[in-house]
Amino acid sequence: MANSVKEPSYQRKSALTAGISLIIMALAAFFSYGFVHESLVVQGDASATFNNITSSNMLFKAEIFGWVIILITDIVVAWAFYIFLEPINKSLSLLGAWLRLTYAAILGMAILNLIFVLLLSKGTDYLSLFKIDQLQALMMLFFDAFESIWSIGLIIFGGHLMIVGYLAFKSDSIPKVIGLLLLLASIGYIVIHLCKTFLPQYDGVISILNIVFTVPMIVGELGFGIWLLLRGGKVSKGV
Repeated sequence: MANSVKEPSYQRKSALTAGISLIIMALAAFFSYGFVHESLVVQGDASATFNNITSSNMLFKAEIFGWVIILITDIVVAWAFYIFLEPINKSLSLLGAWLRLTYAAILGMAILNLIFVLLLSKGTDYLSLFKIDQLQALMMLFFDAFESIWSIGLIIFGGHLMIVGYLAFKSDSIPKVIGLLLLLASIGYIVIHLCKTFLPQYDGVISILNIVFTVPMIVGELGFGIWLLLRGGKVSKGV
């Protein structure tokens, strides 16, 4: 009797942890990438990007802080998803957690490039050895490295979502539409970022894929997070 009470309670706690973490992650991603990164980094214009970073240094630091929050919440979500999905299939749940942790490690490597950009923007004495156009080129190189490394990580993240989507679809309590959205999102992440990594010349195709998969990629995991907050791990009244 004690176990039957304890288990749903533990499931509910893991659902709440995952749901809250996913909401925090979405907000941090919107700020760091959707707002700050997109406004400061001007693709193909190293001079404008350099001027934006040096003139808005505190804002750029806030972006990096947002990425660190995303990294931490990714690790928390990996654990919470494992606990919540373990009763459906322990082996797959564990594999999904390891894939997300692998993605988090790759994201951490990508974030290091933003720290290198921050160091280049400080104007310390040893940087005077570089000409201004060299500093600008180095800054764009680190931004490109950030995008490329993160993109490789998102391929693995797509594999994680495929497992989560499959387990969600197999579950008797999680709505089937969430499982389907997660599976579609996983395909989107894998295909888009495989193309970005290995076929970057097909910009038009990548743009179309982004449009096609935008809804499941945004709604899938965020919708799952909201469901986890409201319903995840709760014992039905009929039990």
